[in-house]
Amino acid sequence: MAFLGNRTVNLLNLHYGLHSLAMALGGVFFGVYLLKAGLTLPQVLLAMAAILMGRFLIRPLVLPLGKRIGLRGVLIAGSLASAIQYPMLAMVSGMGSMLVATLAVSSLGETLYWTSYHAYFAQAGDAEHRGKHISVREAAAQVVGVIGPVVGGWALATLGPMWAFGFAGLAQAGAALPLFGTPKVEVPATAEGGFAATRPGVMFFTADGFLASGFYWAWQFALFQGLGESFTAYGGALALAAVAGAIIGLFHGHNIDAGDGRRAVPIAFAAVAGTTLIRALAATPGAHPAIFLVANALGALVAGLYTPTLMTAVYNLSQAAPCQLRFHIASEGGFDIGCAAGLVLAAGLLTFGAPISLTVLQGVLGAVGTGLLMRRYYARA
Repeated sequence: MAFLGNRTVNLLNLHYGLHSLAMALGGVFFGVYLLKAGLTLPQVLLAMAAILMGRFLIRPLVLPLGKRIGLRGVLIAGSLASAIQYPMLAMVSGMGSMLVATLAVSSLGETLYWTSYHAYFAQAGDAEHRGKHISVREAAAQVVGVIGPVVGGWALATLGPMWAFGFAGLAQAGAALPLFGTPKVEVPATAEGGFAATRPGVMFFTADGFLASGFYWAWQFALFQGLGESFTAYGGALALAAVAGAIIGLFHGHNIDAGDGRRAVPIAFAAVAGTTLIRALAATPGAHPAIFLVANALGALVAGLYTPTLMTAVYNLSQAAPCQLRFHIASEGGFDIGCAAGLVLAAGLLTFGAPISLTVLQGVLGAVGTGLLMRRYYARA
């Protein structure tokens, strides 16, 4: 298994496993906790949109910081900054200054983290093993996704938010440790054509962001409400969905690297679009809780089939660009705009009386966009 011979990618995947543990313990409960803390659903959706727009505004500052301390330095800073948001979230109680402060810190941490992480992963990986590298990473996320939501839901229900989100913060801070074993990567002072090369990445991530607004965010709240707003039931549902994703993803990533990218695209599109449709049907009034569990478990198909197909294309485009950091600053700005637009649309639909199933269904538009873009990329590749 030559793809496991890349020590830097292995350390990055170890780091990502710990980061995913923090997400499974606390991150997946971020939005639903705000519901319990007194916000209405449209207000929560707008709060998530505010985080994304904050990221969009902060993101240009990552470039001068990256020039100064390098990609690894920015990634470590982002991992540590992201840890701070969890204990702050535990102190939120309705609309107020603590909510604003939490959203601001979340914007800062996520901007530093995701921009540098994607750039570093693209630079460190091998194009011929890209699909398997991503699949191993997603498999690690799925493994901790089996345990983390159960523990996080139990901790929120029994120990309280300070303990539950405190565990998540410790895991996120600990995720920085493997990064100290990775090499420093300098950011070039100049890169001719660096931003001009970002157009495909911006298009990919804008469509993916709009998809996420329905497929992930709107569905997350539909699932939580469908399970009686129980943290333990919600955590158990997320854990159930993680079991199959690891196996599916490892097989699919191997197929992409073997030259089956064009065949992978319709499979990936069918997985994400079909699952979104099923989730929208499950979110209709009066649906049985078991339907929610099945629709949520189908998310494993998306993690295993859609994510490696999409991110193989994005990382290969990034590695070929004059500067990986500049590529992801622009590309992830597209995600911020796409997802924020979808969340604002969802909040507006709910405010005017639309069912939550319609806000889930809007994700299909993003799926169509990414499907067309992936088809074009792999046809050329």
